Amino acid sequence: MSTEAATTNFQSSDFQPVAQPPDFRPEVTVSPHDGLRFWQFMIAGSIAGCVEHMAMFPVDTVKTHMQALGSCPIKSVGIRHALRSILKSEGVPGLYRGIGAMGLGAGPAHAVYFSVYEVCKKYFSGGDPNNSGAHAVSGVFATVASDAVFTPMDMVKQRLQLGTSATYRGVLDCVRRVLKEEGFGAFYASYRTTVVMNAPFTAVHFATYEAAKRGLIEISAESASDERVIVHATAGALAGASAAVVTTPLDVVKTQLQCQGVCGCDRFKSSSISDVIKTIVKKDGYKGLMRGWIPRMFFHAPAAAICWSTYEAAKTFFQELNASAESGSVT
Repeated sequence: MSTEAATTNFQSSDFQPVAQPPDFRPEVTVSPHDGLRFWQFMIAGSIAGCVEHMAMFPVDTVKTHMQALGSCPIKSVGIRHALRSILKSEGVPGLYRGIGAMGLGAGPAHAVYFSVYEVCKKYFSGGDPNNSGAHAVSGVFATVASDAVFTPMDMVKQRLQLGTSATYRGVLDCVRRVLKEEGFGAFYASYRTTVVMNAPFTAVHFATYEAAKRGLIEISAESASDERVIVHATAGALAGASAAVVTTPLDVVKTQLQCQGVCGCDRFKSSSISDVIKTIVKKDGYKGLMRGWIPRMFFHAPAAAICWSTYEAAKTFFQELNASAESGSVT
C-alpha cells in the first residue's frame, strides 16, 4: 500500500512522457540456417573436401588400378597385388600420381557440394531435422552441381593414376593432350555415369549421415556437445561405407569411361552405361562390376568421417565467429 501511494504522489500532469528512441536492432545478414552465410558454407566445404581427398588419395589410387580393365601393365586383381605392382613400378610416389589434379578439383567441387546441399536442405526440410527425404533430395541436387565442376579434374586425376611419368608429364600435359587428341567432350565422357552413380550415393550418404548423427546424439544427449567430433566422424563413416558399397558397379563404369584408351585400357564406341556394363560382364563376369569395392569402402568410410568432422568443425568456427561479431556490434 505504501508503495502504491508513493507512486501516486509522483504522478503529475506537468510531467509528459518522453518519447523513447526505437530499439537499436543492427541489421544481420546471416542466414538463420545454422547461422552461416552462403560463402561460409562454401569455405567449410572446400576445406573438408581437400582434407578428405588428400588424406585418402593412396587408397583411391589402388581402387582406380583395380577397376581399370584391359592390357595395362598393372593387372587389377586384388588390393595386395595392385598395391605391390604400383610400388614396384613407381615406388611410393606412384600412389600420389594425380594428386595435383585432385587438389585443383576437390576444393571448388566440395564448396559447391556442401553449399548447395545446405541451401536445398533448408528449403526442402522446412526446418524439420527428421526429414530424411529432404536430406536425400538435397544430396542429389548437390551432386549434380558439384560433379559438373569435379568431373574434368577427376578424369585427369585417374589418367595420371594409371599412367607413368612417360604417359603424362603432369596435370597441364594431360589436359593439353586430351584436348588435342580427344576434344573437350572427353573431360565429360563420364559425367552422365558420374551423376547416375552419385545421385543414389549422395541420397544414401546424406540421409544416413543425418539419421546416424541424430541417433548418436539422442543416445548420449548430455555429452553430445563434448563428443561432437566423434559423433560426426562415426555418422560420416557409416554413411560413407553404406553408400560406397551400394554404388560400386557404377563407379567401375565411371572409371572405365574416364580411363579408356590409357595404357592399353579398353576404348568404347559410346559412353552408354549399358554398353560399358555389357563389356565388363563379357570380359570379367558380374564380379567385374564389384571390382574395387573393398578399397572403395575403405576409402569412403574414413574419408566421410574426415570430411564431415572437418566440415562441422569449420561450421562451428564460423558460427562462433558470427556470434562474437554480432555481440560486438550490439555493444
